[in-house]
Amino acid sequence: MPSRTAWQALAQRPLGFLASAWPWRALAYLLSGVVFGAIAMVTLLTVALAGLVSLIVGVGAVLLLAVALSGILVTRIERGRLRLVDPDPAPDPHRAPERPGLRGWLETRLREPATWRELSFTAVSMTALWWMDLLVLAFALGLPVLLMTSPVDDPGAWPWLVIGLCLLPAAPYTITAWAGARAALTRLILAPRDGELGRELTEVRASRARLVDAFDAERRRIERDLHDGAQQRLVSINVLLGLAGLDAEPGSPVARQLALAQGEVTLAVNELRELSRGVHPKALTDHGLAAAVDNLTTRSALPVAVDIRLPYRLPATVESTAYFVVAEALANATKHSRATRAEVHARLDADVLTLTVRDNGVGGADPAAGTGLVGLADRVAAADGRLRISSPAGGPTLLRVELPCR
Repeated sequence: MPSRTAWQALAQRPLGFLASAWPWRALAYLLSGVVFGAIAMVTLLTVALAGLVSLIVGVGAVLLLAVALSGILVTRIERGRLRLVDPDPAPDPHRAPERPGLRGWLETRLREPATWRELSFTAVSMTALWWMDLLVLAFALGLPVLLMTSPVDDPGAWPWLVIGLCLLPAAPYTITAWAGARAALTRLILAPRDGELGRELTEVRASRARLVDAFDAERRRIERDLHDGAQQRLVSINVLLGLAGLDAEPGSPVARQLALAQGEVTLAVNELRELSRGVHPKALTDHGLAAAVDNLTTRSALPVAVDIRLPYRLPATVESTAYFVVAEALANATKHSRATRAEVHARLDADVLTLTVRDNGVGGADPAAGTGLVGLADRVAAADGRLRISSPAGGPTLLRVELPCR
């Protein structure tokens, strides 16, 4: 397996690591750290001193504001340098400005904790980190080179040449170890905090919940329209055909055609009734999950043992999600698994509904095979739940869902 970071390369392939590009990338990381750190320190100290001196005339306030916001630029460069030893992108903790324009950007940045944390990192980088980079490079490369060149001025110092040659092979390990530690520290300090991501996560969850609620409301509307509209009209047509059949001469071609039409309409009504139940079953709305699943399994071609014991009605979103999990799982078992029986089990424990559906089929259920499991997982995730599937080749298949009921 290829190494994702310099530390992984150092730990997984200690010898092959020397022939890879990681030592050179670690060296480039530390060298660029020294150069960038020195430039940043000189620049920021100069701007800060100029700001303090010119503070009395008002220009200094702008310069000091630039110093306060300098961490944003410094850490952006640091995130780019981080890719030398850790290719995974470091997330940016800053959110979009609340208002357009420079003033909106400044207001947002000055209120963000990430801005001040990045300024603190810049101060630590200027006062310690790039000095540590320089010290490690001096010890790992400068010292061996200095020892190896000692015999140039003093031929009797040849033992130092041997010592330098012995120390030089350790340089890639020393440089990479510190580069990995520095990168890990940088990523830890600059990573977004939970509080900074909380607002975005809350908005995403709320939006996801609204979509689920809207989807369920639309399903209920379609079910109501089918039941009160098209289904009732077909029933009326069926009654009219029956009345027309009574007026027709028994055994006549007209009577036979009316009877045939009445049979087709009856079949259409039954199919529409089944479709209406599948869109959003009335039993689920009126009596809850247990009754709806019992009603579903009575129409299933597969024998199903149902064991659902719930102390009270669950939230509508949870009931709807659980019902369609059972419906999809049983449909998959009937169509794909060649199962001869199935079991549905549900319990409520500490405000979490645990639902399992098991069948004795051939197994091998794969979400990538287009069996509806991907959509099922998305629906469970939209309800803030978890779905796990165990379906080894040869069976059995076990589908387990956990749905919070808060």
